[in-house]
Amino acid sequence: MLNILVVDDLALNRRLLTVMLEQQGYRVYTAENGLVALNLLEEHTIDIVLLDVIMPVMDGFETAAIIKERFSQVYLPIIFITSLEDEASFERCLSVGGDDFLHKPFQEVILNAKIKAHSRIRNLSQKAREQNLQLEYHQNQVDREHEIVEHIFNNALENQQSFPKHLDFHLSPAAMFNGDMFLVAQSPLGSLYCMLGDFTGHGLAAAVGALPASRVFYTMVSKGMSVSDIAAEINSVLGKLLPGHMFCAATIIELSSTGKSISAWLGGLPDTYIINQSGEVIRTLESQHMALGILEEDEFERALIHIEVEDTCRIVMATDGIIETTSPHDEYFGEHRFKKVLASKPAISSEQVLERVNKFARGNKQQDDLSLVLLNCLSMSEPEQKSEPLSALPFNFSLSLNSKQIKSTDPVLEVVDVISKVAGLNAHRANIFLILSEAYNNALDHGVLGLDSEVKNQEDGFLIYYQQREEALANLTDALIIIDIRYCPEELALYFTVCDSGNGFSKDQANQQSLAREHGRGLCLLGEVASKVTFNSAGNQVEIYYQLTASSTSSH
Repeated sequence: MLNILVVDDLALNRRLLTVMLEQQGYRVYTAENGLVALNLLEEHTIDIVLLDVIMPVMDGFETAAIIKERFSQVYLPIIFITSLEDEASFERCLSVGGDDFLHKPFQEVILNAKIKAHSRIRNLSQKAREQNLQLEYHQNQVDREHEIVEHIFNNALENQQSFPKHLDFHLSPAAMFNGDMFLVAQSPLGSLYCMLGDFTGHGLAAAVGALPASRVFYTMVSKGMSVSDIAAEINSVLGKLLPGHMFCAATIIELSSTGKSISAWLGGLPDTYIINQSGEVIRTLESQHMALGILEEDEFERALIHIEVEDTCRIVMATDGIIETTSPHDEYFGEHRFKKVLASKPAISSEQVLERVNKFARGNKQQDDLSLVLLNCLSMSEPEQKSEPLSALPFNFSLSLNSKQIKSTDPVLEVVDVISKVAGLNAHRANIFLILSEAYNNALDHGVLGLDSEVKNQEDGFLIYYQQREEALANLTDALIIIDIRYCPEELALYFTVCDSGNGFSKDQANQQSLAREHGRGLCLLGEVASKVTFNSAGNQVEIYYQLTASSTSSH
């Protein structure tokens, strides 16, 4: 029901209009002058005002101007009731806020038509007002969300600027807050850990995952945990926290303190490149795993890539926003252009790469976050820390695995967990994990299973290799792998011996490994991490000496 306010100093006019309007089903309020009308407008919701021009106390011109000023948020039509005929009066009525005219004497048909027309406009105005209020509410919610996200990201992303010699990076969000995350930290052994992650979504949705992921990352790096441990723990946390449609594609890399080797876990991001001083790609690291937060803990794959690098090498990590940047002709920037840009200038910076990407887009709207990390493979300075004293008690740990146990278990992580509980050894966890995983996998793949890595040089060689490995493992019988670990507190050293029942291998194979090859660098990495690596004459037993002194702990 419309509420109509009739303002006229003549009681007869007020009564006449009231009867006409009430017959049409409207609720009518009356006022004898503008001052009374303003009070009624404050007390009641009025939809239309019928306003006389000439009145005592406050006339129609003054009243209309005040009404329009006070009730401007929603259209409130003012229809002037007048017997005036001169154009100057009409012009003044419009200038003070009048919306229409009703001439005396009143014609009921015209009155009803005008009321219906202006009521439709008022309804539209009210709907627009409600929508604006909803938009304002949602905008306030978005602004608040952005404040929360900014706070979360500022607290989550530490240390990014702490390694200027090693890191050149650029994070360019498609929205105010992006789904990309770059984490950096140094371990107690001096290794530099980097994680580039790309969460599904933007804003608060991405920040919800970024905060726990970053806490896990920093905590585990501070304890010297391996890259695979970090990836597994983040996967577990995100799997429990995030809904099924959310996950985090990530690359996690550990650069040894000498800058001579890297360990990498790659799950879902575009290829990582190792480039030389000229920017040419000398090694491509493809994603091997599912993104974080998808697989259950028992399904999660921990396998790492271990590679030797030179101090002239750079590691290039990027999210898919770069290669998926499109030109105005809907052409992707792509991997080919990306590699070409990297090689276009020696020691090219991330800023220069992004300039080329934006030039290619030529103003095309950015569809995804553009994040790029260039990691220089340089040695790290030893971090200042208070290390836990090493245990004074010697121990010996021995484990024998038969065929059934080899098929059903991966003993490396459990063995590392046991050893890391000895006082002072947890700080060396990453190195211990690398030593054991490389020695055990070498014994299993090349000793017990008798696989030949040369097959990896073929097209789809890695796929063929792992198919052969799965088949050989399924058919394995009468095999044995022995792991023996001895701790000598007098020497501050660990001795590892891994022996298998296989036929062994030629020592020349270990001596011919190089960065240019796509595989087979694991034994070389042992030489960098450990103080001494020796094989027996048959090639089926390796002995590794790992020094625990302060000078050698910074070797990886």
